[in-house]
Amino acid sequence: MTAPTIVTDPARRRATLPGKVSQTRVVGRDGRLHPTRPESRRNLSRVRREDVFRALGAAAAALATTWWATTQVLPWQGPIVFTLAAYALFLFFFVALILFDDDLTTVVDRVWAVVIHSAAVLLLLALSVVVVFTLFRGSDAFLRLNFWVNDLSSAGPLDPLTLGGMAHAALGTLIIISIALAISIPLGLLTAVMMSEFPSPFTRVVRTVCEAMTALPSIVCGLFIYATFILTFGFDRSGFAAALAVTIMILPIIIRSADVVLRLVPATLKEASYAMGASRWATVWRVVLPTSKSGLMTAIVLGTARGIGETAPVLLTSGYTPYLNTNPFSGPMTSLPLATFTLVKSPEVTQITRGFGAAAVLMVLVFILFLLARLIGGKGAGILSPRQLARVRRLSFHDLERFEARQAARALGTTGPAAPEPRPAPPGGTG
Repeated sequence: MTAPTIVTDPARRRATLPGKVSQTRVVGRDGRLHPTRPESRRNLSRVRREDVFRALGAAAAALATTWWATTQVLPWQGPIVFTLAAYALFLFFFVALILFDDDLTTVVDRVWAVVIHSAAVLLLLALSVVVVFTLFRGSDAFLRLNFWVNDLSSAGPLDPLTLGGMAHAALGTLIIISIALAISIPLGLLTAVMMSEFPSPFTRVVRTVCEAMTALPSIVCGLFIYATFILTFGFDRSGFAAALAVTIMILPIIIRSADVVLRLVPATLKEASYAMGASRWATVWRVVLPTSKSGLMTAIVLGTARGIGETAPVLLTSGYTPYLNTNPFSGPMTSLPLATFTLVKSPEVTQITRGFGAAAVLMVLVFILFLLARLIGGKGAGILSPRQLARVRRLSFHDLERFEARQAARALGTTGPAAPEPRPAPPGGTG
């Protein structure tokens, strides 16, 4: 057969054979066209059926071999030994099956894919066990109405679960985190704006301190408030002192997250604002903050989720009480993490069940906060929601009508506005 010659003309290379998918054609030395393999894009995310069958076969062979080895050959037994041996044999059999058809590069790619997916499954399994175990142990408590409306002032360690509840801990958590957010949100946002929009040597020092404080242990914050606010100034242990300790915990998180979000605002938006004559503070208020609104909300929610689960600061600055206290400036105030920590140490089964019930409520609350942060922070800087886009369209439509009326008035040589011609309603709403 005559050796083909590759066509160098782009127009001829893009020609297609009749009834075929787009193919590259080459011309042999005999002058005839010879089709080559069709060009196709590799789908790297697609899971091949052969790989699924190979994984299932390797898993079955690994389980059978491990069971035989641990019961007949190996002197070590137990679930940990069985799991490690089965996983090692699974990788061995999987590699052996792939080598029958694929090259070494494909083998390495498939093995790393299996290892990464195995790590993800292991992590998901561990988290699922923690969640299911906590919900199961606390279901006898938090599924009762009295758990949500009563405190533990009338329920002793030996009393049944029909008496008492966690209303004092839930309300204390709400009060403490509300005070902490009322202090940390304005301070955090103002500090983030200062670091991102007004750079100076001082802001670099502040950024370094905030980055270091994000890894600060929570008990250090509690000790600081206990040593200064309670011992030095003589204030009583209260919910307000606990809120101050939680504020120190969540303030660096809000500052750091908000600073990152504000620095993602496109510079072209700020330059356009400056070009229109806006001041620096007007640009921050009218351009930077609205553009990064979703990211700032995410920073606040993440800080809330971090502070709502702290136990050590509340234990040192507020203390535990079974009574309902709505005054954050007088007397101890209990939070859900502190109630969980106190109740699970009891030797009584009912108290342990109440502690797991409080832990389940706290876990669900933190999960909701992280889900909310995910939903809010799903949009990048400057990406508007459908409602915001509809509002922008309406405003642009009104501006267009106003400009057309002014141009019509100038064309007629009059000073008053001319009535514009009727226009259809803008898409996304009526104005």
